[in-house]
Amino acid sequence: MSTAKITSKGQITIPIEIRTLLDLQNGDKVNFIVSDSGQVNFIPVTKNITTLKGIIPKPEKAVSIEDMKNTIKAKSTQS
Repeated sequence: MSTAKITSKGQITIPIEIRTLLDLQNGDKVNFIVSDSGQVNFIPVTKNITTLKGIIPKPEKAVSIEDMKNTIKAKSTQS
């Protein structure tokens, strides 16, 4: 369990182990959810799709639709 102290401005610092676990970075947003029992949870707001740009490298060679269809057909007949 991690503990954080509330400042006079109502701010807290999320402990590093929690930030690492949730992959939270400077400027990220979180949503606070209060359960019926009064327990408060927070979850990271889903990152914008534009932040994923560049994660998957471009293929060295472009693949045509026809090549894709042929590969799918060949693989489906192997089963």
